[in-house]
Amino acid sequence: MTNILITGGAGYIGSVLIDQLLRKKYNLTIFDSLLFGGEHLIHYVNNNKFKFIKGDVRDASSLKSVVKKYDIIIHLAAIVGYPACSGNPKLAYDVNFNGTKNILSCKSKNQAIFFASTGSNYGSLDEICTEESPLNPLTTYAKTKTKAEKLVLNSNNFLAYRFATAFGSSSRMRIDLMINDFVFKLLTQKYLVVYEKNFMRTFLHVKDIARSFIHGIENFGKMKNNLYNVGDENLNFSKEEVCRLIHKRISGFIYFSEIGKDLDKRNYKVSYQKIKKTGFKSKYNLDYGIDELVKSISLIDFKNKFTNN
Repeated sequence: MTNILITGGAGYIGSVLIDQLLRKKYNLTIFDSLLFGGEHLIHYVNNNKFKFIKGDVRDASSLKSVVKKYDIIIHLAAIVGYPACSGNPKLAYDVNFNGTKNILSCKSKNQAIFFASTGSNYGSLDEICTEESPLNPLTTYAKTKTKAEKLVLNSNNFLAYRFATAFGSSSRMRIDLMINDFVFKLLTQKYLVVYEKNFMRTFLHVKDIARSFIHGIENFGKMKNNLYNVGDENLNFSKEEVCRLIHKRISGFIYFSEIGKDLDKRNYKVSYQKIKKTGFKSKYNLDYGIDELVKSISLIDFKNKFTNN
């Protein structure tokens, strides 16, 4: 049976991927520093296919003793997103770039590595982005992931995915993602201010992100040593279009501001024909994800302990 190691497996994507991999009966080990906690993984501890190791990808010595035991390394560990990386660029570089470098230095040529890259690497382009399009990383997050991706593409036995912007519910929820954030603000605050409403982005449900890894595992022979955009052209939307879909389900005030700018300047459309030719298609659309988010956010207590409200 295939043995899989997931770095950063306690995060937003990993927490969904764990469930899908265990359902497939893979032997699974999570390697994570638990920067955002690990309580959401407690219900897996009695599964004999599940193992957890607390560790940091910046620590090359601890990685070396761990990595060699696995057939596949799914590398998710990263400081993710514009705000987190801009707030601590050194940490972002150390984790996103040096962490990837450490893993590549530890793995053997026979071990497969699956690298979670990002469509953010395209930045702002007028053309339809394919895997051959020039990269224009605009943020610390995108710049560090672009550098890490180059390391992977120059290695062997790899599969690299440039993911569309994630959305949807996870047991390790993220509210900072665009669609998740818009739903959260309109649901809890009843108003939303949106800058640069015509900026385009492609989205992908976190369950489909997890599915793409399983697709890659099951089709590694024909897909390996390649880079793929992962998403769906049917999920290309402007910010305004996303807001209109959310507003159908949640009452509140949306203000499209003509003054001011979004500090995250991504604006692009992407082609996903390459991965579609391998047989991968997304299953979950925006309607599904928005409905799911409304239900999920309603279950979370966001009280501020420093107020009496």
